[in-house]
Amino acid sequence: MIDKDGVAADVVLAEIRAMRDGDRPTHGGQLFAYVYDPAVPGLDELAAAAHRESAHVNGLDPTAFPSLLAMENALVGAAARMLGGGPGTTAEDVVGSVTSGGTESLILAVKTARDAHPEIAAPRIVVPSTAHAAFAKAAHYLRVALDVVPVSPDTLRPDPAAMAAAIGPETVLVACSAPSYAHGVVDPVAPIAAAAAEAGVRCHVDACFGGWTLPYLRRLGAPVPAFDFAVPGVTSISVDLHKYAYAPKGVSVLLHRDATLRAPQYFAYADWPGYTMINPVIASTRSGGPIAAAYATLRHLGDDGYLRLATATRDAVAGLADAVRAVDGLRLMADPESTVVCFTATEGGPDLFVLVDELTARGWHTQPQLSYAGLPASVHLTVTASVAPRVAEFAPDLADAVAAARAAGPVALPPELMVLASSLTPDALTPELVAGIAGGLGLGAGNAPTPDRMAVVNTLLDAAPPALRERLLVEFVGLLQRPSW
Repeated sequence: MIDKDGVAADVVLAEIRAMRDGDRPTHGGQLFAYVYDPAVPGLDELAAAAHRESAHVNGLDPTAFPSLLAMENALVGAAARMLGGGPGTTAEDVVGSVTSGGTESLILAVKTARDAHPEIAAPRIVVPSTAHAAFAKAAHYLRVALDVVPVSPDTLRPDPAAMAAAIGPETVLVACSAPSYAHGVVDPVAPIAAAAAEAGVRCHVDACFGGWTLPYLRRLGAPVPAFDFAVPGVTSISVDLHKYAYAPKGVSVLLHRDATLRAPQYFAYADWPGYTMINPVIASTRSGGPIAAAYATLRHLGDDGYLRLATATRDAVAGLADAVRAVDGLRLMADPESTVVCFTATEGGPDLFVLVDELTARGWHTQPQLSYAGLPASVHLTVTASVAPRVAEFAPDLADAVAAARAAGPVALPPELMVLASSLTPDALTPELVAGIAGGLGLGAGNAPTPDRMAVVNTLLDAAPPALRERLLVEFVGLLQRPSW
């Protein structure tokens, strides 16, 4: 990779563009996961220019780079106004920090709650089973126990009484989602926060996904339940600006109801001969590029712009949901109430994983979700404003893809693989066994890191219990992440 004499700039850019040819399309309204496209002309160029202006600014020391501090404070203020004050507080009381994304925001929310109770030797957090996996990552990193409360298979929400019952003397945080990523439903925040407050425990609302859209949907007349600082007992909220604020990745905001609640979030260290380290977030050195790009995006779009984008997204969600309802063999997991359309197959319906491949072949890139704890496998669509002009195309393609999936029939894994999936323990996986399974699934073969069709891979993973899924995916991704020389 490192050429002795270096490589001309145009050649390097050509190499990057060639590699990008194999990526999913980030614009055009046909990718229903991972990226958020408002389809606003000129916004990409503005964000890129703003990023360039501050790319080399370092967020480590706000006294050296006050421009970055000013932009961070503006972003936090915008999020605080969006998510409001509540009883005994105002938006001006709310404080926060800019992080690199939702995962960092959630890790910091858990860290702050844990460190607020140093007297608890074995802290625990309570989350619904639909809480984002980043909570489990935070628990793993921070050595905090995770108490998972199942959700109703009908409402896809946790029972507030069950959440309350899970709170114990070692609980430092209770969490809920607005909305949950998988299905797009808003948890019953008010009774969960009330139970946490009664127990003297913090309550975090993960609004990474919906925090920037639910307020606008409410203004458009949607029956959005209270989920923000207007709810007594809510102590912190996370909202990602690189989702529905349409800023480039990665920028999220973690808010606390007041400065006292935020205090344990900081890390400071002076017991060494170098500079005294003080960090509000996990990273020390931070490029100002993403923060400047987010600042430019919010300033340019404005309140009316976001309301227009929310309107387009709402209409696109309704159109996609109608397309699903119109196809025999499919059903919605829940009536959409945010920016997610999630559907599954009815009895006798198509193989969902084959359907996902058929949609991909027609240019629609969706996100398959495996079955879990009585919840069926499903297909997740994250809907953005750019989808709105393409909705009319989706309905016939969906019907055609379902017909093709029915004609192809379900994936039939070799019997030996099904036996492995149902009986193998994670510890029994050897490098040779993993390589054999991966080869049989077409992973890492030739120049293509993954096969064109993923139904067989998803079917194997769906047949395996979660612990084995995790280990298989770790090994599969490890096979893909090899140095190139």
